[in-house]
Amino acid sequence: MTSQIPNAPTADQIRRAPKVLLHDHLDGGLRPGTIVELAAARGYDQLPETEPDKLGIWFREAADSGSLERYLETFAHTCAVMQTREALVRVAAECAVDLAEDGVVYAEVRYAPEQHLEAGLTLEEVVEAVNEGFREGERRARANGHRIRVGALLTAMRHAARALEIAELANSYRDSGVVGFDIAGAEAGYPPTRHLDAFEYLKRENNHFTIHAGEAFGLPSIWQALQWCGADRLGHGVRIIDDIEVADDGSVQLGRLAAYVRDKRIPLEMCPTSNLQTGAAASYVEHPIGLLRKLHFRATVNTDNRLMSGTSMSREFELLVEAFDYTLDDMAWFTVNAMKSAFIPFDERLAMINDVIKPGYAELKSEWLFQQTATTSDSSRRAD
Repeated sequence: MTSQIPNAPTADQIRRAPKVLLHDHLDGGLRPGTIVELAAARGYDQLPETEPDKLGIWFREAADSGSLERYLETFAHTCAVMQTREALVRVAAECAVDLAEDGVVYAEVRYAPEQHLEAGLTLEEVVEAVNEGFREGERRARANGHRIRVGALLTAMRHAARALEIAELANSYRDSGVVGFDIAGAEAGYPPTRHLDAFEYLKRENNHFTIHAGEAFGLPSIWQALQWCGADRLGHGVRIIDDIEVADDGSVQLGRLAAYVRDKRIPLEMCPTSNLQTGAAASYVEHPIGLLRKLHFRATVNTDNRLMSGTSMSREFELLVEAFDYTLDDMAWFTVNAMKSAFIPFDERLAMINDVIKPGYAELKSEWLFQQTATTSDSSRRAD
């Protein structure tokens, strides 16, 4: 009898697979129940729903509405309840626990310190509270039988004028839990070149940064992020597909920017569900990640905003497995890409790949070998 090695991973295998997350917003991943409790504690009465399940549905529907105003309103609510040290510690700890339970072994979670100052916290106090929360979440996850390491990315809002200040903050905490810097917010009208002083400072300090680019805006955003600002990674970068031409016969021609991104192995922090919500892709089957995977771009899979997208790393991979018939080997490829692109030292990245990620996928791939044994044992027990 010829053995058949299964191709598609099961939902359980996807959940148990070691995963790496590079693009996740802290204020976009709160538990609905936590939002309700924090709002009550602070006296915030602007929530559209006060029952956790209904509130979670409201967030997802608002994000899916196609209305930019409603989408931005969702973050107004989450940020409103993240204004005290206690709230930030709790949200960060729960973030780490939730990711670990979903099989994430390494995560870089980003947030904008300038958005958490309404109750009198300083920028430094915000960073220290979030760091404390991540460490507490790592300890809780370990107690629950999961291992995760979380690094923080400090984000500056591209429509504001505090990028250099936040970059300096990121640099001052680079040995205390902060692994890099980011800018986020509306791309149109707010090019990354507005913050060249911040990027020049980080380059002089030999520090890491990623830039939201090529999501809502096109190739000029990507070009500026790379060639003017010197980004290490591209947040989303999905519009690089605009520089790739696929002929009727299936042949592919890369434009010079797309070729540069591929040849330089510039990581793309792709967020499929979020991209559908913002109109950067029409469906999962049509998402550029499928072609970019075939062309061997350094694509990675991410969640962006788990609350607003009603998603997780496992769900993102489930959807991609369904859309593109991906196997555990494909999942491992995306995961190794992400770990190679993380903002931690090389030897630590290598150890995560060789000692955690590759063994984890090898174990999952080997499970089919024992399925026949398990079936035979079950049949014997029933016969007895």
